[in-house]
Amino acid sequence: MKNFKKLALASVLCTGVCLTAGGQKPAPAIPSDPVIEAHIQKWLKKMTLEEKIGQMCEITIDVVSDFEASKKNGFTLNPAMLDTVIGKYKVGSLLNVPLSVAQKKEKWAEAIKQIQDLSMKEIGIPCIYGVDQIHGTTYTLDGTMFPQGINMGAAFNRELTEKAAAISAYETKAGCIPWTYAPVVDLGRDPRWSRMWENYGEDCYVNAEMGKASVRGFQGSDPNHIGEYNVAACMKHYMGYGVPVSGKDRTPSSISRSDMREKHFAPFLAAIRQGALSVMVNSGVDNGIPFHANRELLTEWLKEDLNWDGMIVTDWADINNLCTRDHIAATKKEAVKIAINAGIDMSMVPYEVSFCDYLKELVQEGEVPMSRIDDAVARVLRLKYRLGLFENPYWDIKKYNKFGSEEFARVALQAAEESEVLLKNEGNILPLAKGTKILLAGPNANSMRCLNGGWSYSWQGHLADQCAGAYNTIYESLCNKYGKENIIYEPGVTYAPYKNDNWWEENQPEIEKSVAAASRADVIIACIGENSYCETPGNLTNLTMSENQRNLVKALAATGKPVILILNQGRPRIINDIVPLAKAVINVMLPGNYGGDALANLLAGDANFSGKMPFTYPKYINALANYDYKPCENMGQMGGNYNYDSVMDVQWEFGFGLSYTTYSYSNLKVDKTSFTADDVLTVSVDVTNTGKVAGKESVLLYSKDLVASSTPDNIRLRNFEKIELNPGETKTVTMQLKGSDLAFVGYDGKWRLEKGDFKLKCGNQWTDIQCSETKIWDTPNK
Repeated sequence: MKNFKKLALASVLCTGVCLTAGGQKPAPAIPSDPVIEAHIQKWLKKMTLEEKIGQMCEITIDVVSDFEASKKNGFTLNPAMLDTVIGKYKVGSLLNVPLSVAQKKEKWAEAIKQIQDLSMKEIGIPCIYGVDQIHGTTYTLDGTMFPQGINMGAAFNRELTEKAAAISAYETKAGCIPWTYAPVVDLGRDPRWSRMWENYGEDCYVNAEMGKASVRGFQGSDPNHIGEYNVAACMKHYMGYGVPVSGKDRTPSSISRSDMREKHFAPFLAAIRQGALSVMVNSGVDNGIPFHANRELLTEWLKEDLNWDGMIVTDWADINNLCTRDHIAATKKEAVKIAINAGIDMSMVPYEVSFCDYLKELVQEGEVPMSRIDDAVARVLRLKYRLGLFENPYWDIKKYNKFGSEEFARVALQAAEESEVLLKNEGNILPLAKGTKILLAGPNANSMRCLNGGWSYSWQGHLADQCAGAYNTIYESLCNKYGKENIIYEPGVTYAPYKNDNWWEENQPEIEKSVAAASRADVIIACIGENSYCETPGNLTNLTMSENQRNLVKALAATGKPVILILNQGRPRIINDIVPLAKAVINVMLPGNYGGDALANLLAGDANFSGKMPFTYPKYINALANYDYKPCENMGQMGGNYNYDSVMDVQWEFGFGLSYTTYSYSNLKVDKTSFTADDVLTVSVDVTNTGKVAGKESVLLYSKDLVASSTPDNIRLRNFEKIELNPGETKTVTMQLKGSDLAFVGYDGKWRLEKGDFKLKCGNQWTDIQCSETKIWDTPNK
């Protein structure tokens, strides 16, 4: 324990960036509401220690479920256990999906009413229920499922992301659930990581912008008064979760403080400034200190530096992990002490009420100050007041008559269409004419599970086929579009039935059947990729696409019939040996329940591709890269005694995506060629649709710092806009860029904008600008 204290102290002292200028607090991230604050103070004065600690405890619904009764009557609560959890321990929050599978909104409302009635009777404080509705109403049957986050990043459409979050909020509230553990704004910068598909891609700016849009959609315009059709957002996972050194989930990272501040913190900073009400903590360990124990990051960076009065909740059992896994605490009780003193407000325990007993003892022993308890409880109560739960612990779900509506479905279909990325279209083989005879092969061709991925009806997504029967697989969508008589379905490779998270397991291949069927087809569509998985069960040891699936593509290509590859996967799997064999490649990633319909529309030319890669797709297993790499990562061959090379050789670049039309860029201009940190640059560029069909184009604005005191990134995305153009139409796209946006975090941990030359890039256009004076920020957040 002594060693841990020294490490934690050292991590605070070495950065030198946690105090604001003059020790003064910045303006509140969320304006304070005097009425709410008065209510909170009244509660704190009259609550017992046990009641306060109970508000800091979150228990999974399994603890209060009656599993035997549920077998007969559907999900049923256990009154005795509910009375123990709420009546005795005064627990303030419950979470998770009953019986580990999505429920009807009526069943959700029934259970939450029962929970709230008891909570108001026993404590006078409403319970807050939380779920992981991360891509639509993932745990509410018959709701609207949207593409996963990685797809929403590929769409590069803020308005669409906000609209999707608003629909998800509406449908979540239709089941009386007020709190969703979304959006996910981890940076997906390592394709080996099993949770890469939950976020918006590898870039911090995209994650920040989509995170802000999601917060607006979930919470509405007033974070102090969440509307009847809105819910509280919970940003996750704070932070640096997506770059584990091993590539495996919940394993240690080693992130420099400059990268942590400049990139990994950026989406959370943006979302907090947008009004995000809660944050969930990264389950991992960075530079030897678990995030749940890092007071610098939890209290100083998040609460003090931003003057943020929101609530921090742990991830699953992560306080216990400080003892049982990470060994920085000798006992679970000591783990509670470390985490609460670091700044944790609510513990997702999730099975044991012993957290309450341990914390009570720690307060009585003086190991956790009462001021820390009151601060945490105030944050919990504040969230509940902002949600209006004291006035309305539950509500009439009959008024939510748009639930699962055609209106919402159209938005989900649009999101899927705008997110699927065309990566290759040799000889303009696409679109495919109606009447084309298609051989449909591959293990992902007839599966709703594959289209949705994890967090879909169940944690691992393995129940999607039985829950999503009303929607279309790729096979069903193509039958609807081209006629069943024109679709020959012979998968050749299939996934094994679900058993103990065996998502990677495949049945004995029957490739010869697919090859034999090819003679009857004009074209072959091979749907390859991954089965659904989530979190640690999704860890892998080889990023290369499975041998069976690659052999299937090779055998089909050998028939001489043109092959179209459909990549349906949560992360980029290595396929460099089969890409040359395909005439076209489409990366649909995880497009949700409407992903098959979207693909059929795109293949037929009834919709046009507009998605762009939200991450860098690697070509080789030992050549993983991000678009904002350092110059020394792409040097070509260096002559001399060592004669080594460092080459950035990727399959597809970040931001790459084809269309059925073409676009030209011209007249890139900036209103100031010389600027300072305080200036706002207005950048304009003309974009013309030079093809024959209408299309949407994501216009991406990049910057390049030519010389800096810390090695600059190769290039950085700074803004984007999505526009729609008819054939021959030209639009002038205008984007703004703050001079301070071009700053970076130096080795000393301070933000710096240095005098010197920069370049701006949009499409194939470049222009030069110059910073006229250096500015170094004394505050941690510019």
